[in-house]
Amino acid sequence: MSGPVLACRGVAKLYGSGLARFVKNGRLSADPERLAADGVTAAVRDVDLEIFRGETFVIMGLSGSGKSTLVRCLSGLIEPTAGEVLFEGRDLSKISERELIQIRRLQMGMVFQNFALLPHLTVLGNVAFPLGIQGRPKAERDKRAREMIALVGLGGREGRFPRELSGGQQQRVGIARSLAVGPDVWFLDEPFSALDPLIRREMQDEVLRLQGMLKKTIVFITHDFDEAVRLADRVAIMKDGRIEQIGTAEELVLAPATDYVRSFTREAPRAKILTARSVMRPADGEDFAGHVPAGARIAAFAHDVEASQKPFAVVEDDKVIGAIDRLAMIDVLVGRELKAAR
Repeated sequence: MSGPVLACRGVAKLYGSGLARFVKNGRLSADPERLAADGVTAAVRDVDLEIFRGETFVIMGLSGSGKSTLVRCLSGLIEPTAGEVLFEGRDLSKISERELIQIRRLQMGMVFQNFALLPHLTVLGNVAFPLGIQGRPKAERDKRAREMIALVGLGGREGRFPRELSGGQQQRVGIARSLAVGPDVWFLDEPFSALDPLIRREMQDEVLRLQGMLKKTIVFITHDFDEAVRLADRVAIMKDGRIEQIGTAEELVLAPATDYVRSFTREAPRAKILTARSVMRPADGEDFAGHVPAGARIAAFAHDVEASQKPFAVVEDDKVIGAIDRLAMIDVLVGRELKAAR
């Protein structure tokens, strides 16, 4: 795997006065008790992470956990009090303001929770707006904007104003606008939390569809674990400004690193998260009713296994690597504890 597109090294973001006294050699040097005693708020504390090209990385946590502050550090919207944010190996705090603006204009796209559309511009005008900021000719930016509008399924609505669109359509305009510049990294900060559940699921499907086509590096912020499960390659769970654990949804469910992660994932849809590999047992020369791929989600084959008296073979690269039976399905569906590796 190549190096990370984005990385944090000891990143902290504090709010208060006299913050320099809490930083030593570029790193946060005070514990939470001292910060609180001095009236300082630590929105983000000691964050280390790496985000790789083409992955969908979800940062999640409850309100006040620091996730939105962290994404603003990652995108260069705010400068961390301590630590480094590296974009393609370059420390964002050590480049010129002009270079940072260029990176944010040309290589980063962002979708916000509140849509942030300009009410006096049409759909076409809103999507073309960042291209105008770049100084591209009108014919070029209109052509690109029309392509992005069609990509998100709004072809034919180019002349409408935001007030004439539904919430889901407005968010599609925001997505099209953020993609118009062809960003390397696509930030989505709780983009669907204001939408009705049905529209929210449709927009999740839209992100999955676009990611399948465009293969962007996505940093997605949410407080909803179900949403994270649907979208993420890896998930970072935050609490009180710190990252509790980073892993796939399956790793978080099977091997929670802290009690907080365990409680956070307790109600997770296990059948949609766990794979055959994670619940299989050793095969013992038995007679199988069928086979399932090792990477298949439980929900895809649970009914067949439950209905069979015989186990199913778990197969990878045309080889049987284990077996799965009705008991394993019951363990998953009733939420019984599973070991991370069988």
